[in-house]
Amino acid sequence: MNQYVTGSMIKKIREEKGMTQVELAMKLKVSDKAISKWETGRGYPDITLIEPLAEALGISTIELLSGENVTNTNKSFNMAKSKIYVCPICGNIIFAAGDAVISCCGLTLPALEAEVQSENCPYPLNIEPVEDEYYVSIDHPMQKDHFISFMAAVSDDRVEIVKLYPEGTPACRFKRRPVDNIYFYCNHHSLYKKKP
Repeated sequence: MNQYVTGSMIKKIREEKGMTQVELAMKLKVSDKAISKWETGRGYPDITLIEPLAEALGISTIELLSGENVTNTNKSFNMAKSKIYVCPICGNIIFAAGDAVISCCGLTLPALEAEVQSENCPYPLNIEPVEDEYYVSIDHPMQKDHFISFMAAVSDDRVEIVKLYPEGTPACRFKRRPVDNIYFYCNHHSLYKKKP
């Protein structure tokens, strides 16, 4: 059942909610045999039932379609534990305070894993304290097809993002405060981070 929703996901969430197949069927106004078929991969819920099914299971439609039940464990909203998502189609940048199912341009986006910038990186990130700011720059091409899309300063209580554009200067300034990491995103090489 891998077409657009997985039967194992329906069964797992239904059982976690302490709901029987009959109870779920009654909420959706379908037979319990239909629920059984969905859960065993011998049938699929009609597309018109996806939203009511997600609602009955107490999850988002995106979670149901992605086959992942997402539980955000970042209850204290420590921004240093943020997840970063970037749409490869439109370049949309999304910061979430923790785990989430994010969709953009019809794609479910994975959270990016930031690579710690090493000393031998071909494009080293320079972080210079200047008065009450950090001046952040990188010697990186800013061509239309290869560029730094954004830089971000992330601390426990805030995220500051600066959007960069092709043919612009790959540099910005951030307010100087306790910052856990400075991030930058290359549209060819993904996400990197460095401590100031």
